[in-house]
Amino acid sequence: MRPQVVAHRGASHELAEHTLAAYLTALDSGAGGLECDVRLTADGHLVCVHDRDLRRTAATKGLVSTMDLAELSELDFASWKNPWADLDDEAPDIDETHHSVLTLRKLLETVADYDRRVELAIETKHPTRFGGLVEKRLVEMLRDFGWHHADAPVRVMSFSFTALQRVERLAPEVRLVQLIDKPTYWPMVRRVIGKDWVVGPGIGMLRDHPRVIESIARTGRDLHVWTVNKERDLDLCLEAGVKAVISDRPRLMIDLLDKRFGGEDTREAAAQ
Repeated sequence: MRPQVVAHRGASHELAEHTLAAYLTALDSGAGGLECDVRLTADGHLVCVHDRDLRRTAATKGLVSTMDLAELSELDFASWKNPWADLDDEAPDIDETHHSVLTLRKLLETVADYDRRVELAIETKHPTRFGGLVEKRLVEMLRDFGWHHADAPVRVMSFSFTALQRVERLAPEVRLVQLIDKPTYWPMVRRVIGKDWVVGPGIGMLRDHPRVIESIARTGRDLHVWTVNKERDLDLCLEAGVKAVISDRPRLMIDLLDKRFGGEDTREAAAQ
């Protein structure tokens, strides 16, 4: 079975992660899903940012949780990826809105308006000073879009079991993905997660701990694997029956899957 290709923070191999430009490029490549991390600003907005501080992606020591959206909107979230872009006289004009901080609402609107079904995998980051308010605000936004039902094009992911429990209480039909990055977590996690929850191991677990992956598979749970950027890792996912591959390089993954499963028609079917 052909897995869904999910763009990890957008087409983040080529473009700055979590920018609208990275997500639009991923959509144009045919990605069936988009992955994002969300954090809450000081004035209560959900924004797509991975790190708690902004040193890596916006060249400032500020923390997302202590800054208002207006302050974040003044920062450049793209230059770190290509610091020499301003010296390229032949580069096309840049739409600054594609490179500034991206709110989750804007990303949801982009997906809702796209001309085919695209799924969203939203990861809530913990620990955070706001605790469960992150999930509360997230579910409120999903309700605004009518995306709190079982057939909605959205799933919520977290390494925090408690965070996913909150989402389950607030929106019981939303699909949940328990992320795990260490094989020793699985024996504990398997006893407590919901029977319909997806499991999201890192690609390192597929490489180094196949017995753990086999144990997960025996429970009948779907596997969504991150971060799959190489052909040999994609092959491991196919062997394991993985349902979704989360990749910084969605275009490459789609091209490789086209060779194995067919071309454009198959790709569109996989995205639906």
